[in-house]
Amino acid sequence: GGREKPIVTRIRTILVPKPLDEIRDPRDRFSTVNRVYAAAGVKVVASDLEGALAGAPLYAVPSGENPAKYVKLVAEELKQIRIAKDIKGIILKADTLGSLEAIAEILQQNNVPVRIADVGDVSKRDVVEASVVKAHEPLFGAVLAFNVKMLPDAEEEAASADVQVFKDQIIYNLIGTYLEWLKSQREAKSELEFEKLVKPGKILVMPGYVFRRAKPAIFGVEIMGGQIRPKYSLIRAEDGADVGTVQQIQDKGKAVSEANQGMQVAVSMDKPIVGRHVFEKDILYVKVTESDAKILMESHKDKLSDDDQAVLMEYVKIMQKKTPFWGGF
Repeated sequence: GGREKPIVTRIRTILVPKPLDEIRDPRDRFSTVNRVYAAAGVKVVASDLEGALAGAPLYAVPSGENPAKYVKLVAEELKQIRIAKDIKGIILKADTLGSLEAIAEILQQNNVPVRIADVGDVSKRDVVEASVVKAHEPLFGAVLAFNVKMLPDAEEEAASADVQVFKDQIIYNLIGTYLEWLKSQREAKSELEFEKLVKPGKILVMPGYVFRRAKPAIFGVEIMGGQIRPKYSLIRAEDGADVGTVQQIQDKGKAVSEANQGMQVAVSMDKPIVGRHVFEKDILYVKVTESDAKILMESHKDKLSDDDQAVLMEYVKIMQKKTPFWGGF
């Protein structure tokens, strides 16, 4: 099997290693033979072998037979191992077809798609392919190189495009390093997504703690579940009416970025008028968008406490009174 296509050639010489006790000169380590039988390790001397792939199948064509049959067999075997797909997947380069096949199979078992799998050193084209994937799926925009070198222009391209290249001479170390990186990147991505979502919150407007009724309304609240943050919108539990957005939260006279369950804090809101839109002893909920609610329950449920989940489901029931099947829960 060759890099571009199966190679058809005629053997000039077959060399086999000499027994150790017969080696007098290190340069004279092989003997010439006319034929060999399975299983034997040999050297073959022939023309046009420059592009031969390590680990590729080799067939001896019996005299009088058409080589086309064997060319087809070799091509089919190589096609099963070498990969070139238009998918969002990693770029895999290895030194032999055997190692390439083994790594590709392990990656498949770990649900890692492979865009290109081939034998040879890492080229600039390989890195460019990885950068194309990275633009759409950063976690798979990487190159895995087993026991091969990186060409100079490939190293420059990787540095320029900030493409991750994982190199090792041990298969399990190579795959393990990539999978650890993949896990850490996924966790970081998940944390970033979670941080951007509006979290559920439930508060009580504390009686006797109305400091200003309007423009802005300032009053004390107790966080009964979840959390509130500045810029979070609130609704009334009684009728689902929108009461406006939290401008600022103060705890003991100091502005805070969030208030969690059990805290008693003062909030300021520009829109509502206490006594008209908001009343003492009112229960208010953080206004979570339908899309955020779905993502929280489907992708980040493990990050929500049992109390947070209970508050979110209470909020969902309020929204479903206005819009049946809201959230799809």
